[in-house]
Amino acid sequence: MQFPPGFDLDRLSPEQQQELLDLLEAEQAYRAQRLFHALYPEQDTIWDGPTLLEGKVVRGKVLHSRHKYPKHMEFFAAGAEYRERCFRAANRVGKSFGGGGYELTCHLTGLYPDWWVGRRFDHPISAWAAGDTYETTRDIIQADLFGKTTEGEGSRKTFEGRGIVPGDCIGPVTWRQGVSDLADTIRVKHVTGEWSVLGLKSYDQGRKKFQGTAKHVIWLDEEPPLDVYGECLIRTATTGGIVMLTFTPLMGISDVVKSFQPGTYQLSK
Repeated sequence: MQFPPGFDLDRLSPEQQQELLDLLEAEQAYRAQRLFHALYPEQDTIWDGPTLLEGKVVRGKVLHSRHKYPKHMEFFAAGAEYRERCFRAANRVGKSFGGGGYELTCHLTGLYPDWWVGRRFDHPISAWAAGDTYETTRDIIQADLFGKTTEGEGSRKTFEGRGIVPGDCIGPVTWRQGVSDLADTIRVKHVTGEWSVLGLKSYDQGRKKFQGTAKHVIWLDEEPPLDVYGECLIRTATTGGIVMLTFTPLMGISDVVKSFQPGTYQLSK
C-alpha cells in the first residue's frame, strides 16, 4: 500500500491506526494468494508481498522477466505441438516450481497469460500430479501448488492458498488416509465457473494405481519408472492430453531418458 507524500501516521487516532493496520494485513493476505499473477512478468519486478513457500519467495526478491527464462518458455511453447515433454535439468533451476507447477496451474484454472503460446484447454480438466513417494508429493508438489495445510471453517482442513494456484481458486479437498496432510483430490475453480480436479499420486504406489480414468494433463515430478510412464501415456491417449516430466536424471541414461534423446524414439505429437 502506497502512502501519499507528507502522510503522518502519528496524526491518526488509535482507532484509525488499527483500521489502517487491518487494511495492510488484508492487502498482504490478498497478495500472498496471487503469486501466480506475478510470475513471468514483462520486466523484472520486485516482490513486495509476504514471504511464501518456506522462503522461495521473499519480500524484495526480484521476479525476473520471462525473457530471462528461455528454456522455460521453450518448454511451455512445445506443448502446443507435442503430447510428451521432458524438462530435464539440474537441481534448483525452477523446473518444478516454474515449469511443471506453473503450467499445471494454467491448465487447472484456465488463467493463461496473454503471452502464452503453449497448449490450451478451453474447459476444466482432470489431472494428476505425481512424485516418487507420498512424502515428496506432499512436500514438493502439493506445497508448491497450494501452500501449507490449515484448518478451515468448522475445523475442516484445507490449504492456506499461498502457493502457485491462486487462493480463491482452491475448492473442496479430500484427504488421503494414512499419510499426514496429503490431499487425495483437490477441486480447482476454472474460469468457466466449473471445477477442474487434480489427483495427487506417487510412483511407489506401483503401475496399477495409474490405471483407470482418462486424464487431460499429467505432471510427473522426478523421473518415473518406465511402466508408470507408459500407463500415464495411455491415460491421456483418448483425451489428446499431455504428459509433462520435470526431473534431474540421477539414474543416468535410463529408458525414460532415452525416450527423449534425439534419434532414439519418436515423440508423440
